[in-house]
Amino acid sequence: MAHILTLCGSLRAASSNRSLLRATELLAPAGVVFEHFDGIGELPHFNPDIEAGTLPAPVAALRARVENADALLISCPEYARGIPGAFKNALDWLVGGHEFPNKPIALFNASPRASDAQAQLRLVLTTMSGRVVDDAAIAVALIAKGMEAEAIAADPVLRPRIETGLAALLFAAYQSG
Repeated sequence: MAHILTLCGSLRAASSNRSLLRATELLAPAGVVFEHFDGIGELPHFNPDIEAGTLPAPVAALRARVENADALLISCPEYARGIPGAFKNALDWLVGGHEFPNKPIALFNASPRASDAQAQLRLVLTTMSGRVVDDAAIAVALIAKGMEAEAIAADPVLRPRIETGLAALLFAAYQSG
């Protein structure tokens, strides 16, 4: 059994990237457990001075979930040609912990035009000692903005791309375990 933690770089409830993560869960083989961390907007602004004491509850929750995961599945939009600020803040909170290094990571994206953010994410994640799985990275053009997870999972073009990316992530997770 694999435990996959998903992190969505968008705070929007109706985010295409969030729908892509949920569609991936629908397509997962039996025995794969997904956990969606939805608390990125609750994290305080990163301050290394805070790490010396008791971590704020949302930060401790994020780190615990990362530690318990076999792999991470990240889907992040691009804002102003970069990583959204709230998502970069979440990554900053993981830098000082022991939970993140060498975790297999898949980078999914709901827009092929978000290449600048994807490149920045790859740089940040590898700098943090995350293991980005190249074969698990996908960018898909959602046919209609606001597509629900069920429609994405059922789409004959999108489904095989998602399944291939997920299979590569699971293979990396099983190799690590």
